[in-house]
Amino acid sequence: MQDRVSPRTTPNGEDAPIGPDRVAHLTVGEDGDGQRLDNYLLRLAKGVPKSHVYRIVRSGEVRVNGVRAAVDQRLVLGDRLRVPPIRVSASRPLPVVPRGEMPPILYEDEHVIAIDKPSGLAAHGGSGIAFGLIERVRAARPNQPFLELVHRLDRDTSGILLLAKSRRALVGLHEQMREGRVDKRYLTLVKGAWVNDRQHVKAPLTKYVTREGERRVAVDEEGMPSHTIFNLRERLGAFSLLEAELKTGRTHQIRVHLAHLGFPIVGDDKYGDFDLNKRVARGDFGGRLPRLFLHAHATRFAHPVGGAPIDLMAPLPADCDDFLRSLVRAATT
Repeated sequence: MQDRVSPRTTPNGEDAPIGPDRVAHLTVGEDGDGQRLDNYLLRLAKGVPKSHVYRIVRSGEVRVNGVRAAVDQRLVLGDRLRVPPIRVSASRPLPVVPRGEMPPILYEDEHVIAIDKPSGLAAHGGSGIAFGLIERVRAARPNQPFLELVHRLDRDTSGILLLAKSRRALVGLHEQMREGRVDKRYLTLVKGAWVNDRQHVKAPLTKYVTREGERRVAVDEEGMPSHTIFNLRERLGAFSLLEAELKTGRTHQIRVHLAHLGFPIVGDDKYGDFDLNKRVARGDFGGRLPRLFLHAHATRFAHPVGGAPIDLMAPLPADCDDFLRSLVRAATT
């Protein structure tokens, strides 16, 4: 069987996909608009070493609109590419997604989708997970030429997850995130009586691997700068409901900052109070909650194309809401 890929490009009569026995002629579509040449080629030529892509570009074998190009050249919608023969991995079919499992869509237009991701669903496949949310959306929309995650949420975290339907939207939203112009808020329930109404936490974080091979994050003065603001919503007996504002977006940032302060998140199986989690799961506090209580409930950003302000809200999931109500009932009886 001949190795080939079917690149997501804007077709015309002269286009020919990348393959091992032919020169490819490609037209850059919306999925490549604004992307670097090297990253564009690496995405199309799955399995090809980066060093090989760099070599064919620097040798002049790759042409953009008939002219030699640098590896960091930004492509523009409609650019014509000439690519020499390259052996690439065979295309893999999209995973089969069971019907009825698409999470709720909170907002959608021609550039952006906002999805209310449930707890337990990974943002993407990998590490033993056959497929995640992005694979489900792609499988459900096979005719959508471009779909990429704008950011990620932990598998056990629920709430708003943004997807880009165009390269322009992806680049624009990433720029807003780098500049701190995307307001992301999370609701979380922690162990203990939180004191301050509003508290800034600036504790640098670093990643490490346990002896069992699991990835973890810890507070470390030599780590990456990390900033979270916590706002007290309500004290509920042995617990506190907080709203967290992310000022940086490090892995497990909210979870590690709270555990470091001595207020672990209820249901956190990595950094939490494991005995408390067992008691919560079996209903010792009036209700059961067998999950992490962390929910991305609000996001505000400027539309990456039109510039209009977008405000999104995701209601607290029923299991978290029910547990809060059980705490309120227990406090009033």
